[in-house]
Amino acid sequence: MLGKLILLFTIIPIVELALILKLNSYIGLSYTLLIVLLTGVAGAYLAKKEGRGILNNIKMDMAQGRMPGDELVNGLCVLIGGAFLLTPGLLTDVTGFILVIPFTRGVLKSFIKRRLRQMVEDGTFTFYYRK
Repeated sequence: MLGKLILLFTIIPIVELALILKLNSYIGLSYTLLIVLLTGVAGAYLAKKEGRGILNNIKMDMAQGRMPGDELVNGLCVLIGGAFLLTPGLLTDVTGFILVIPFTRGVLKSFIKRRLRQMVEDGTFTFYYRK
């Protein structure tokens, strides 16, 4: 696990920097900075908007006595996607938008739910709760 995290925090920033420098060579510094700034602002706005909607849905589900499982997975996707969108870079922006936009998030959400179900069945996922 530590090796994967080291790779994640070293290789991805290097690839992102290389992509930004390549983009800079094609369109110039000012447009490159503008793209990075606009995707950050648009991503933050979209993540905030989606997050509020998800929180409202969770409140409605809880008020009706239902477990908000789907909405919790949606919230996780939007939280991670928002973090990716605030991180400068093209790959992280694409990943962030995929996680935040409802249509594309639906595809990943089904994968996440299958993976969580498999982890619970295998006994590699544990729920902790307070009484």
